[in-house]
Amino acid sequence: MPVEVTWWGHATCTVEDSHIRVLTDPLFTRRLAHLRRRRGALPPPDAWRADVALVSHLHADHLHLPSLARLAPGTRLLVPRGAPRAVPGLRRLRHLRVSEVAPGDVTAVGDLVVRAVPARHDGRRLPFGPHRSPALGYVVEGEARTYFAGDTGLFDEMEKEVGPVDVALLPVGGWGPFLGEGHLDPGRAAEALARLAPGSAVPVHYGTYWPIGMDAVRPHEFHAPGDDFVRLAALRAPGVAVHRLAHGESVRPEVAR
Repeated sequence: MPVEVTWWGHATCTVEDSHIRVLTDPLFTRRLAHLRRRRGALPPPDAWRADVALVSHLHADHLHLPSLARLAPGTRLLVPRGAPRAVPGLRRLRHLRVSEVAPGDVTAVGDLVVRAVPARHDGRRLPFGPHRSPALGYVVEGEARTYFAGDTGLFDEMEKEVGPVDVALLPVGGWGPFLGEGHLDPGRAAEALARLAPGSAVPVHYGTYWPIGMDAVRPHEFHAPGDDFVRLAALRAPGVAVHRLAHGESVRPEVAR
């Protein structure tokens, strides 16, 4: 079957490959602390269906316990090593098959192989507690090799650690007007694309959640990252087909293997 990617908003995507549904960083809520969903309807119940869900790191907009609780009994859940200690609520999700992984670990799910890869990002469950887990990306290998970057900055070994990929799901923004260390903005995401040289890319992690009361504060930082990434990717990685999806939209990237 062709590989299909659906973007539900923020870092939440479904990747369907080899008849397996992979869900990334599930976030199904209208409001999270000071953040409110500004674009895109909440994902429908069909978006909750997955054979395996991937959590990239412990921040609450990526490891969201109420969203994980909606997953069907028996769903596999891969989380960074040490996550259940840092986030005790994970231990209460007894209906899920939780596995802790670290960079280099490989998990078989049906005909897919899911490989955990490094990410350059804060691994703590801020603002609570001292426990730290590695921030991760994942490469899903089946009919295609799809890289879900989670949250990351550029790092020197990115091309080597991630390896050759066909599709890259790259964060290009955030949930506020300032991106600190360990993040990709449109320019850095375009540089990552040039290093990885996939056939296709989908920008994620932008244009969904925005802090309450900040509608008038540099709103272009909310609206513009997707279009900026498309423009900069055309300059820095002109051989890559970039698909800027609307919320809930799907694409079947061409894969040359």
